[in-house]
Amino acid sequence: MAHESKWIKWLAHSVLMTFSFACLIPFALLIISSISSEQSIINNGYSFFPQEFSLKAYDYLWDHWGELGRAYGITIFITVVGTAASLAMTSMLAYPMSRQDIPWKNFWAFFVFFTLLFNGGLVPTYLIYTQVFEIKNTIWALIVPGLLMNGFHVLLVRTFFMTSVPPALIEAAQIDGAGEIKAFYKIVLPLSMPIMATIGLFEAIMYWNDWFNGMTYVTDPSLFSIQNILNRIITDIQFLSNNSNLSSTAGEAMAEMPTTSVRMAIAVVGVLPILIAYPFFQKYFIKGITIGAVK
Repeated sequence: MAHESKWIKWLAHSVLMTFSFACLIPFALLIISSISSEQSIINNGYSFFPQEFSLKAYDYLWDHWGELGRAYGITIFITVVGTAASLAMTSMLAYPMSRQDIPWKNFWAFFVFFTLLFNGGLVPTYLIYTQVFEIKNTIWALIVPGLLMNGFHVLLVRTFFMTSVPPALIEAAQIDGAGEIKAFYKIVLPLSMPIMATIGLFEAIMYWNDWFNGMTYVTDPSLFSIQNILNRIITDIQFLSNNSNLSSTAGEAMAEMPTTSVRMAIAVVGVLPILIAYPFFQKYFIKGITIGAVK
């Protein structure tokens, strides 16, 4: 029996390693394509073994480093501030919903769930944010709309509080004189680090990859995030490519511009920080995902 269990474990590990390797293949092809010459990609297509090595795509991005550096700073700021604010609001809303002795908790749970099914639409949302809250062309336009609160995350955190934080601990803290706020920050949050790290990772990825808010609410180039800057670079490349026959100068510029490899380099620049940060959250992420099933 033990021998059979060992083989089953070995088979499971082999299958998981195969799937993990398959997930790495697109990233490897992405990086290799970004350091391949434009002509080799045109002649031979994408390959794991580039025919000609070239860093022209990254040289092109380096020429725009002033814009990219500023956009990186804005993206890091909105990711840190937005994730912290979102975690605070999510946990403070989920905590009373998880308590059995809080009145109207079912109403608030339905209210949060309702937002997952329906919304006011793009036009009313745009009018509210631009004419009532007046956040257009401000840094808050990249933090608040659509990202600061997520009903699904609230329900996840509420379920974690209900299943993983013993009510007896909160009652003991109240007997010792702790109020609701102190019990929340001193007992509930320290016990909820796995789910907080998991939700924090989700929120950080959404803030980092968000381009819609910048496209909708921001027209000032000095407030563009990294995704908006990279999207604008791709748009410029596509415009030059489609209009290269208008003048000889444009045609010469397009002949020297690594259009395909630049797209790959842009993807590498956009995803690399998240790939670097993920291993530091992996332990909490896995625990936060699986603890509900274990319970």
